[in-house]
Amino acid sequence: MSVSPLDFLAAGFVQASWGEMLIWLLVVTQLTILSVTLYLHRSMAHRSVDFHPVLAHFFRFWTWLTTSMITREWAAIHRKHHAKCETEEDPHSPQFKGIDTVMWRGVELYREARGQREDIEKYGKGCPDDWIERHLYTPHATMGPVVMLAISFALFGFMGVAAWAIQMVWIPFWAAGVVNGLGHWWGYRNFETTDTATNLTPWGFWIGGEELHNNHHAFPSSAKFALRKWEFDIGWSTIKLFEKVGLAKVLRVAPTLDVRPNIAMPDGETLKALLAIRFQAMTDYYRSVTLPALREAKLKLPRKLRHGLADGGRWLDDDKRAKLQAWVAERPNMATLADFRQRLAQVLDDRSHDAQATLAKLHAWCTEAEATGIQALQAFSARLKGYALVPARAA
Repeated sequence: MSVSPLDFLAAGFVQASWGEMLIWLLVVTQLTILSVTLYLHRSMAHRSVDFHPVLAHFFRFWTWLTTSMITREWAAIHRKHHAKCETEEDPHSPQFKGIDTVMWRGVELYREARGQREDIEKYGKGCPDDWIERHLYTPHATMGPVVMLAISFALFGFMGVAAWAIQMVWIPFWAAGVVNGLGHWWGYRNFETTDTATNLTPWGFWIGGEELHNNHHAFPSSAKFALRKWEFDIGWSTIKLFEKVGLAKVLRVAPTLDVRPNIAMPDGETLKALLAIRFQAMTDYYRSVTLPALREAKLKLPRKLRHGLADGGRWLDDDKRAKLQAWVAERPNMATLADFRQRLAQVLDDRSHDAQATLAKLHAWCTEAEATGIQALQAFSARLKGYALVPARAA
């Protein structure tokens, strides 16, 4: 059946209905999201999963076609975000750039970051540098969306142009805006990480599992973002599907905690576990020591200040931090718990290579914690000493 020029302009060669057009839009946008989260993020930036070369190249081609983002630049900017998170050097921290700026001007921040070529060189190692990357994808990055526009117009006419426009803002809004912005501003936290990363929702459907941002910051090298029984990561489900048909190989997932009973003092297994899951340990301290102490003493504290007890008031402004410190100072029991929390954090953040020295500090911490006579602190210390990692299952 031939298509008249007017019909072609209105709906292209396919002559799709609005319903069919919406299905197409959903498919292509979600394919772009999966290409970003699976390939650029989990595979390239964090090396947590490898894909079959054919599948990996398809992801690379699709991101070129629909986003004009260059693999090396994207990976470098994201790695820098983790290395400099919540500092002035973070490419897109709402704490320093402002939530409005990150939400609505994320593309500008990305362009600014890609212009810092020394950072791209420093953080962009290990990304594709083959013939097609050097001669097409990198030097002609903007050609991809132009080709996609031509395809969309040919298939769907002016409806296709509208769909293409939505495609072009999909990643800038959801990834650069929502994840980088709201994902460090609003939501719930499973782990007391040293940044402000949050989980936007426990069910990561819409943007490939990237909604589980706090989980990712707690374990950046994990290919799986869902870390609680009630959480779901559609990106991980897709990886497992590819793995079953031989198109993916999972390299790393978040370690699982085991608690051994009746361990007299922290040992090498304890230290290994704590260094791997230090954010989980600090979360356990807040939930099993600090919060019960607040409830037992029936102490009232505004929510923001209460959250400040979990991270030492790191993200409070000067006025609120001073109020929290004064509140703690007036309550000897809470002051003791806050002091032990800070000291434990210092032990776990120690980046020295002297394991014996770190273990000695951990021994001292446990001994002194148990000498306080504070039951919750004693119970936490006893549990902490038994920390160990569940052995990874053989591939």
